[in-house]
Amino acid sequence: MIEVRQLSKAYGGKPVVENVSLQIGKGKITSFIGPNGAGKSTLLSMISRITAKDAGEVYIDGKEIGQCKSTDLAKQISILKQSNHINVRLTVRELVSFGRFPYSQGKLTPEDWKHVDEAIQYMELGDMQHKYLDQLSGGQNQRAYIAMVIAQNTEYVLLDEPLNNLDMRHSVQIMKVLRRLVDELGKTVVIVIHDINFASCYSDYIVALKNGKVVKEGPTDQIIESAVLREVYDMDIPIETINGNKICVYFS
Repeated sequence: MIEVRQLSKAYGGKPVVENVSLQIGKGKITSFIGPNGAGKSTLLSMISRITAKDAGEVYIDGKEIGQCKSTDLAKQISILKQSNHINVRLTVRELVSFGRFPYSQGKLTPEDWKHVDEAIQYMELGDMQHKYLDQLSGGQNQRAYIAMVIAQNTEYVLLDEPLNNLDMRHSVQIMKVLRRLVDELGKTVVIVIHDINFASCYSDYIVALKNGKVVKEGPTDQIIESAVLREVYDMDIPIETINGNKICVYFS
C-alpha cells in the first residue's frame, strides 16, 4: 500500500499540493482526476520521489520513501512522466531495455531480455521494435515508453497522462493493458488522467483534486456523480449509464 500523509509542495510561495493525505490500495487502478493546475502531476511526482516534497511523508509498504535507496525504490515503483525526451538515438527495443537497469545495471541477462520481449509484445510493438524513436509517431513513442515501464516489472506503476498523443484505439489499448497488469499480474497502477470517461470505465478508485487539495476520493461509482464532478470541474456534467459504465456527457 502507498500511504500519503499531509503532503505539500509550493513553487514561488504558491501552494501546488496542500496537506494531501490518502491511501492507495494494492491491486487496483487508482486515477487522479481534476482540472489543470489541480496538483495531480506534482502529487504523483512526489509519491515517486522524482519531485522533492516540502512537507509530509510517503510510505510504501510501511517504509518512508526517504529511507529507501534509489536502486531499491526503482524495483518497487516505476513512473512515466508527461515529458519523455532522450537525446540519444535509440531503437524501441533499446529504450524498453532501459526498464531493466535497476536489476541489470546495464548488463542484461536472458531473464532481463525475457521481460523486454514480454513488454514489447504487451504493447504490440513487435513489428517496430528495431525502428528508431525518431521514426515513430507520437502515439507509437508513448507506447514504447509505457513498454519500458512494464519491463521494469515493479509492483507499483505510476503513469502521468499515459494517453497523451494517442488516438482512440491506442488509448483503449493502453487502458486495457493497465487493467490486465492489475487483474492478471496483481500490479498496483496509479494514473493521472484527463478523460474522466476512461477513469470511469477502467478505474477501481478515483481521487478528485482541485487547487492542490483532495475534493473527494472513493470507489469509482461514488466519484462519478454529478454533484462531485460539479464541485471538481465547476460545470454540470450529465451522466448516462451505458453497458454498466457511467459515461459523462460533458460535451453537450
